Amino acid sequence: MKTRLPLKREQFHETPSTLLHNDYFHVELFRYPAGVEAVRISNQRGTVIVLPFYGQMVWDATFDGHSLTMGHSFKQPLLGSSIIDTYGCFAFHSGLLANGCPAPDDEHPLHGEMACARMDSAWMVLEQDRVSLEGETEYVKGFGHHYLASPAVRLHANAPRLQIEMNVTNLAGAPMPLQYMCHLNSAWLANGRFKQSIPQDAFKLRTSIPAHVKPTPQWTAYTDQLARDPQALQQLDQPEMCDPEIVFFADDLAQYGHEVQFELHAPEGYALMTRFDSRQFPHATRWLLHNHDQQVAAYVLPSTCRPEGFNAAQRAGTLIELAPGEKRHFSVETGIL
Repeated sequence: MKTRLPLKREQFHETPSTLLHNDYFHVELFRYPAGVEAVRISNQRGTVIVLPFYGQMVWDATFDGHSLTMGHSFKQPLLGSSIIDTYGCFAFHSGLLANGCPAPDDEHPLHGEMACARMDSAWMVLEQDRVSLEGETEYVKGFGHHYLASPAVRLHANAPRLQIEMNVTNLAGAPMPLQYMCHLNSAWLANGRFKQSIPQDAFKLRTSIPAHVKPTPQWTAYTDQLARDPQALQQLDQPEMCDPEIVFFADDLAQYGHEVQFELHAPEGYALMTRFDSRQFPHATRWLLHNHDQQVAAYVLPSTCRPEGFNAAQRAGTLIELAPGEKRHFSVETGIL
């Protein structure tokens, strides 16, 4: 049996209010001082904070006492038109018409229009052993594209993980381009080790340098080494080498099986994990950055293409085309192993 509870913006205040409390879950509604609405969902193992009307970002996630979220400088989520206006969340939806870092010949914003989308509606779905936050936003432009995006975040009782979903439907009478990445900004675990169900040598170093990356002599020498031997970076034991960022790509994941799993093991004995279907996400990115302002070890970013912009995906043949009325579903499970 399912119970659906609509959420309205006027329900959210700076003083948290309880929406649900039972043996399995506790759900609170509150509003950050900056004005962003938030839902705090807790089960027996941890807590996630989701922004129901702001791109349905997962602002924070903690399980078994371990934070999953990158280190950052933001005290709270801030309203903006680009993800860089509020780059402190654990996860956001990158896309949907374009994805990744725009190249000089691209015209789209960094990580696309969905990341900071104003959601039209949001609601909670309560089941016996699962609670979900769902929502919808309709994107429409005169003489342009028209789609419905329906994201969801789900938590099961007594599980140290969450499920992040996205459904996209083309409502236009013409084909629609689709690029999507579930952008997981995972915590930097000092001396953590990578492990995955695909071969280590599947990851190749990104050799292009986006405009926001300012190489240093030390970084250039280190990445030259990694270009020759990408497997040299299997442990987070040299944070000073990850400033600026270091990025790896793995392509054609379906050759390694339908379900793929990626892990980051901490010396303390726990591990972060992410699993997904390679038929939905044929590409994976590994993004590492450690400096005074950000500390992130995104050990896997599931995606439909490399995050190098619209035109790069078009040239590579990895740009999805949705026919009128066609729908795509994406699902990622992530949390503590």
